Amino acid sequence: MTILHYPFAVLLSSLLLLWLSVQAGAFFIRRKPLNQDQRDDLTVITNAALTLLALIIGFSFSMAVTRYDQRKNYEEEEANAIGTEYVRVDLIPAEQADKLRELLRTYLDERVRFYESRDPHQLQEDDRKTAEIQADMWSIVQLEVKKQPTPPMALVMSGMNDVLNRQGYTQAAWRNRIPEGAWVLMVALGVCCGILVGFGSHHRGPFLFTILPFVVAVAFFLISDIDSPRFGMIRVLPQNLIRLSESMHH
Repeated sequence: MTILHYPFAVLLSSLLLLWLSVQAGAFFIRRKPLNQDQRDDLTVITNAALTLLALIIGFSFSMAVTRYDQRKNYEEEEANAIGTEYVRVDLIPAEQADKLRELLRTYLDERVRFYESRDPHQLQEDDRKTAEIQADMWSIVQLEVKKQPTPPMALVMSGMNDVLNRQGYTQAAWRNRIPEGAWVLMVALGVCCGILVGFGSHHRGPFLFTILPFVVAVAFFLISDIDSPRFGMIRVLPQNLIRLSESMHH
């Protein structure tokens, strides 16, 4: 895991880094003051750099929100797939249907834990259990389809295929994060902007030297929080899966 998995670490580290960049710019300007023409040129460059930083932050925020919405949609689709297959189980013989319903309930509990857990070791154990349950469910459906290759049994197999596919789509969506290279470029541009702002300052003011690092660091924190599906404050809650689980266990 990297620091990008922990939004508060991103907030603190980016705030410190950006504050130091402003201090570095102010240090250089004290050693070599600029004349008015140079300051005018520096103002143009600083405004252009800040505009570019704002655009990149906006694009990154849009990317994070898109991925968040995708994870929410897959949670809903996964709940619908499991619920549909739970109903279609009635099409197979009663003994196997009871086994498959029990496996689906257990599988659903594992999927809820996937969304709620923050323990990496527990997640590995849950992934192992999920794979085992999937194999058991597929073997039951496959056996029944071989016994009775009828359209209703094909419908049951299709439903089970949807259940397994939705889990795979969800896993892929949770791994789909903003690339680390994009973060590097965004932070590098933020540091450059901090240096330019400090370099263009006329005097050493604590408010001026703090406001830009704080605003940019908060923007980085928000992007990281939305982009972090497991360790952020803004998370995808398994509301549909929980409601489905409550209805199955009643």
